[in-house]
Amino acid sequence: MKRYIPFLIILIILTLTFLFPSVEFKNSGNPNFNTGDIAWMLMSTALVLIMTPGLAFFYGGMVNKKNVISTMLQSIVCMVIITVLWGIFGFSLAFGESFHGIIGNPATYFMMKGMLGNATWKAAPTIPLLLFAMYQLKFAIITPALITGAFAERIRFNSYIIFLVLFSILIFSPLAHCTWHPDGILAKLGVLDFAGGTVVHMSAGWAALASALYLKRRNEANHSPARITYVMIGTGLLWFGWFGFNAGSAFGANALAVTALATSTTASAAGGITWIFFDMLLGRKPSAMGTCIGAVVGLVAITPAAGYVTVPHSLAIGIISAVISNLVVEWRTRTTIDDTLDVFPCHGVGGMVGMLLTGVFANQHVNAANTTGNGLFFGETHLFLVQLLALVGVSVFAFFGSLLLLKITDMISPLRVSAEDEIVGLDISQHGEKL
Repeated sequence: MKRYIPFLIILIILTLTFLFPSVEFKNSGNPNFNTGDIAWMLMSTALVLIMTPGLAFFYGGMVNKKNVISTMLQSIVCMVIITVLWGIFGFSLAFGESFHGIIGNPATYFMMKGMLGNATWKAAPTIPLLLFAMYQLKFAIITPALITGAFAERIRFNSYIIFLVLFSILIFSPLAHCTWHPDGILAKLGVLDFAGGTVVHMSAGWAALASALYLKRRNEANHSPARITYVMIGTGLLWFGWFGFNAGSAFGANALAVTALATSTTASAAGGITWIFFDMLLGRKPSAMGTCIGAVVGLVAITPAAGYVTVPHSLAIGIISAVISNLVVEWRTRTTIDDTLDVFPCHGVGGMVGMLLTGVFANQHVNAANTTGNGLFFGETHLFLVQLLALVGVSVFAFFGSLLLLKITDMISPLRVSAEDEIVGLDISQHGEKL
């Protein structure tokens, strides 16, 4: 019977497309559309999408050869599943009419209704609402994909699909609503998260730690990267796509987008060089893997701050985050926590460091939309305390919420593959394919 359930879901979706064609047309006078902004946001949407295949290469190159296809597919499948979910009610959960600042009304944009004509989003009045929805979709896609590095080489593919759907609905969507909807509780509190420090990286990082603890250690915990060249290709794609991730969050071709682009690339560079220099300080050889990881950590940490800080402070964020994440990775290796690809030390910790440093270095001269205040560096404490409060609250919600979802998923469909399947490798045991 279980074989028929997935296809039954597809038939239900097909039925919905006939029942809800979403042909309503909104005409509220002269639209304020800007063709330059639309062009940039179309490009940014494509840039953010390329990050997920980039992540697939990044993670795929790090695992054992027998698990490369499985690991990469865990990222790619997010592109197809989350896109369908987003088009039905996911966007509405994140950005629909607010329910007490916690979650959106799934009926507001159900089946993408109200997208025709000159409908816009409040924070992006110069681009069509549908473009805003498609841009935000790419964030929804990559967030659960980030988690996969923590349970790589030991999770059943069917169970993973159930978990990523639950995570998207019950963890990502509420956080996106709370942080980026004008009526969200974190937005009203004054939390600054320009492009996803809490919504993307902290949520994925804490879910990764919960996953590593719940699934426990692999039977063969040796770490033998299949293709370091894949990791380098993935890093390039991630860095390239991150310009859409951060600069696109300005929602227009404007000066703020330029600032976000500049702070993003400088923080990444600072993170990469700091990682290898810190490794050398500790007596290790400068490695390609370390350079790539450091560059990505720099990108993670600058994400919440990209549109609020200056270039000098983006360098500081890249340096500080690389050192802290490097130390946490080293600490993790001395524990029994089997976070396969160190998702929590890099994305979780990197996101938290970035959130706090936003509260240290943010300045209202960079972005007038920051009405919360200047950072600790400039002698003000309010913003830092707000960021700290958000960090604690999001951490508790994402960690314990993910633990609960893992338990629910495990009850529906066992999460771990058998010991025999793990030894054979997930490429063969889960997909019948191999390199």
